[in-house]
Amino acid sequence: MTTNVIACIDGSSQASAVCDSASWASQRLSAPLTFLHVQDKSRAAMDSNLSGSIGLGSQEQLLAQLADLDAQRSKLAIEQGRLMLEAAQDRALNNGVTATPLQRHGEFIETLVELEASTRLLILGRHGGDATSAYAHIGSQVEQAIRVLHCPVLVTQGEFKAPQKIMLAFDGSATTRKSVTMLADSPLLAGLEVHLVLVGADTAEHQEQLKWARALLDNAGIPSRSCIVPGDVEQALTTYQQQQGIDMIVMGAYGHSRIRQLLVGSTTTNMIRAAQVPLLILR
Repeated sequence: MTTNVIACIDGSSQASAVCDSASWASQRLSAPLTFLHVQDKSRAAMDSNLSGSIGLGSQEQLLAQLADLDAQRSKLAIEQGRLMLEAAQDRALNNGVTATPLQRHGEFIETLVELEASTRLLILGRHGGDATSAYAHIGSQVEQAIRVLHCPVLVTQGEFKAPQKIMLAFDGSATTRKSVTMLADSPLLAGLEVHLVLVGADTAEHQEQLKWARALLDNAGIPSRSCIVPGDVEQALTTYQQQQGIDMIVMGAYGHSRIRQLLVGSTTTNMIRAAQVPLLILR
């Protein structure tokens, strides 16, 4: 089965970043690009049921008018989605990539699950169309997607620029070792400088774990650096990212020790918000 880069398009301020990062990823992976817009039926539903406040004589007529209004809203939403997909295709074409549009009506997460088998990389803006800032709150559906899906997920932040330096949050666990192997085998980050950052004590065991990871990347022709930093995982990773000019953070979906907490609780939201760079979640 052909695997695609699938980028989710909506009316948020993240749409341009999603388009640009998707074009970049499609070229790096030599994978087809699909832009997806989901008209979420749960969001399209009426906020409240007004039938109880309608008089008996006018209830049938008014309910019919409300149904017509819902139908008009649905048509407008579909047309808006089509126009957003067209704009995304045009932007990708300017980036040298031909993309395929896909419009669906239904539950957003359910749609992503249905498409997962043909998804090589999923790209999401970190919030939905109701946000007012590029660095606003994290959309609840982004967290749901990260928890439910088993494909890699790239969460965009602000304006996208092609990354040159990558930071992998590493703790020596089987999961983060798998992440190193995935990086070594994938063309997505080939040739980019990878910083392996372990938050914890500077022990002989941790040094050996980083040595293994660097050797694997070196054998794949990927330049790498390693560092052990003390302190709180979230704060230490964010500080390192800012000080070293890291363009993208890579994390395993699950790990051991304190890194595990980053993706099983509210710390996920804090990490994405604090970093202000794209976050790539690997499975």
